This record gives sequence, structure tokens and C-alpha cells, in this order.
Amino acid sequence: MVARPEPRPGIMQIEAYVPGKSAASGVAKIHKLSSNETPLGPSPKAIEAIRSFEHLELYPDGSATRLREAIAAKYGLDPARILCGSGSDELLSLITSTYVGAGDEGIFSEHGFLVYRIAILANGGVPVVANETNYRADVDAMLAKVTPRTKIVFLANPNNPTGTYLPFDEVKRLHAGLPSHVVLVLDAAYAEYVRRNDYEAGLELVATADNVVMTRTFSKIYGLANIRLGWMVGPSHIVDAVNRVRGPFNVNGPAMAAGIAAIQDDAHVANAVVHNEKWLAWLTREIEALGLEVTPSVGNFLLIHFPKDAGRTAKDADAFLTERGLILRRVDAYGLSGALRLTIGSEEANRLVVAALRDFLKGV
Repeated sequence: MVARPEPRPGIMQIEAYVPGKSAASGVAKIHKLSSNETPLGPSPKAIEAIRSFEHLELYPDGSATRLREAIAAKYGLDPARILCGSGSDELLSLITSTYVGAGDEGIFSEHGFLVYRIAILANGGVPVVANETNYRADVDAMLAKVTPRTKIVFLANPNNPTGTYLPFDEVKRLHAGLPSHVVLVLDAAYAEYVRRNDYEAGLELVATADNVVMTRTFSKIYGLANIRLGWMVGPSHIVDAVNRVRGPFNVNGPAMAAGIAAIQDDAHVANAVVHNEKWLAWLTREIEALGLEVTPSVGNFLLIHFPKDAGRTAKDADAFLTERGLILRRVDAYGLSGALRLTIGSEEANRLVVAALRDFLKGV
């Protein structure tokens, strides 16, 4: 047999990430509610920043200086402790490649973001899954999985796709129970949507701990998913280490310009929060009134659970909704084959989803 190049151990165990679908054939109008994108779109100021951007022939600032300074000014941070990336996904992968090697273990919760498993396997590590309780990360279950080989722990807070969160006291308890050499990554992609007094995205813990990193994204409430932009903040020694494996020009100039404009447009973000708060509550109430279970969410999406009866399953519902141009997210890859994830959309889309679900359950 002729030898051929073989990937490193662990690579072929990866199930490649598959985004939510975005099309349906034979439908005049599509409402894409599968990727947690904001229905309000980006700030007009961010759009103008991209339109007026010049000098595409030049390399961007490899340090993203002005963007880091804008983020620092927004949150009262030291810009030297901020690192920017092509979406928070890239940063999650960079952090993992910096601290996880062959045989090292990385912990995440049962229905945690798929990128965690991919990043751990890509670096020869061992994914370790901790059971959740009522679709919420369980601190005791996560701590019980810690071994001498544990190098990293991921906590999506709020979690995607469940929409649940851990109060800050629980996050602090998780951190307190971890060995000091373990990196705790707080993935706060949906933090801006949360309206709970007991929630804290992680900035306070990052400021006082030597092994905690928080990641954020411009893809959700800021509406900049298409240009891929994210950031992380952590202790200087972690930021320095991750920066050494980062590509030299991993964030493009137009994205940085748009990010600066977006993070400074408080009014646009406030409008997005108001819209989400109104329709999150409305959709939860209306869908539960149809007899379907909805996991309580603090994000910009809902996890809807369907019966196992033939013709009424999540798969059946997905097909029915797709025929009406309503694209939701199948979450089988998260171990949630009996559910669909619904992004909070425009008023029109939200009302259409409820009407379609009503018809589906009636067998119309």
C-alpha cells in the first residue's frame, strides 16, 4: 500500500461545524431564524465606517490598536490586556492551541458550544463533557470532571443553544474549585442581552484572577457577523502567550472600523435590547400556550422542545416551518434532537413562527 499523509490523532474524530441552514426552495420570502443574528442589523454608523474605509491595498494594523482602545474605553479595561480576533471563534481556538496539547483534557458542559470540542480535538486534547441540570451548566458536575490532566474549562454564559446562564456566584464557585493552572474561559457572546441582576459576564473575575479569560463577539447584538470580529480580555501573561500564536493580520481594517463605530453607538444597542426583551417574552408565552416546552432563555433565542409522536417531532416541525420560509436551527449535534432553536426575529417573523407552529400542531 502506498503511504499517504495522515492527519494528527484526534483530527478525524472532529465532526466539522455545520452552520444553520439559510435557504428554502420554492419560497418567496425567507425568514432566517437559525443563526442568532439581530433583526435590527448593524449600527448605521458601522455601515458608514465600512463604506468610507479607504486604502484596501494596505495591511491592517496588526495590533488592532484603535479597536482595543475603543473596547477598553467602553468597559474600563487596560487595552494591553485585550486581544482581537476574527470572531470569538478564532480566539477560542487560539486559547486552546496555546494551553492544550496531546493528552490534555478540556472540560465543557453537555450542551455547550460545538467549537469547544473541535478546538480541543484539533490540538490533540481529550474532550470531557460534564452533565447539565435542566439544560444549565452544573458547577459540581464540571468540578467532578477535573483531573491532573485538565488544562482548560469552557463555560458559555449564557449558553448556546439552551439560552440558560449561571449566576455570578456560581461562576465564582466554579473558578474557586479549579486548580490554579487551569484556564477558565468565559464565553460571553450573548452577554449584552442578559437582563438579570445576578449575572456578570466575567470582567470582574478577569480583573482579580490569574487564570480567567473572557471572550466576546461583535456578531450578535452588534450585527457584524459577516465581517468576523471578536475580542478577549485576560491576564497579561495569557494575552501575551495567545498573541504569540495569533496570525499577524487576523483582523481586517474595515472590520476594525465598523467595530469601533458599533461599540460606541449605545442607542443602537439599547434598541436591540428593548426589541429582544419584548419579543423573547412574547414568543415564550405564545409558544408555551401552544403546549410546547420552552427552556427559559436570557439570550436572543429560544430552545423549543417537541413531542416524540410521529408527525409532531422537531424534525417534522423543521420541515413544516421550512416550507413556509421559516428557517430554524436543528440542534441534533448538541444532543438535542427533540428541539429546535429559534432566533428572536422581526415582529413579522415572530408572529409568523407562532402562527405556523399553531398550524403544525393542529395538523393543518
